[in-house]
Amino acid sequence: MKDLKLGMQMGYWGAGPDPRMVSVAQEAERLGYDAIFTAEAWGSDVFTPLSWIGAHTNRIRLGTAVAQLSARTPTATAMAALTLDHLSKGRMILGLGVSGPQVVEGWYGQPFAKPLSRTREYVDIIRQVLRREAPVSSDGAHYPLPYTGEGAWGLGKPLKPITHPLRSDLPIFLGAEGPKNVTMAAEIADGWLPLYYSPYRQEVYADQIENRPPHFEIMQGLSVAQSGRFGIIKQQGGQVFEFCIYPNHLFLVIAPLQLILSCYF
Repeated sequence: MKDLKLGMQMGYWGAGPDPRMVSVAQEAERLGYDAIFTAEAWGSDVFTPLSWIGAHTNRIRLGTAVAQLSARTPTATAMAALTLDHLSKGRMILGLGVSGPQVVEGWYGQPFAKPLSRTREYVDIIRQVLRREAPVSSDGAHYPLPYTGEGAWGLGKPLKPITHPLRSDLPIFLGAEGPKNVTMAAEIADGWLPLYYSPYRQEVYADQIENRPPHFEIMQGLSVAQSGRFGIIKQQGGQVFEFCIYPNHLFLVIAPLQLILSCYF
């Protein structure tokens, strides 16, 4: 727990934008939160609100949790990430995820098959763009570059990004569940966005993340039930867990550390 950082998940919009989006982000930054994340499903996109938040903050890291693979080609995602990284002066975290078959096939009109190999290929292409060492190419089955398949004119050639990325090592996180997926995240990514992980049950995925790099981060979302009052609700292992309400937002306070963890919805 000594290396614990605090983050906030803003999620994706419902019927319209959240009018508190900027004020909540600014308050999180004031309180010393490390990062703020946005999401996407089949409505608002993940990058535009994050850019808006970035324009109204100065220090807090800006993350996607997650940018859906099927929403964009790997190079399009890399373009968005490197652009936002420049505009925010190096605060971008690119969180990626495959989503699910209902969204991928029902909204994006693409097959959901082979999510692991698609993810590996996707990340490799983005890394190539960010390194900008050579023209980007891929002979993979999912995102061939240049494209030479049906309908191709045969005029495509490997390209390097015109814009020089601010950071060649812009952090990439993966939303991953299941042993094989988590193992891949620890191998090819800089962080992990799990749905089900507990620091008190680290043995569950211990084997899968054993060979993770030293800088690897685990950003676990925390869901809690709302309480109408501030009071002690549980005591475990010398730590007291409390609920409180703070400006239209729900928090879990861990005492005696006096850390405020925002809920990830």
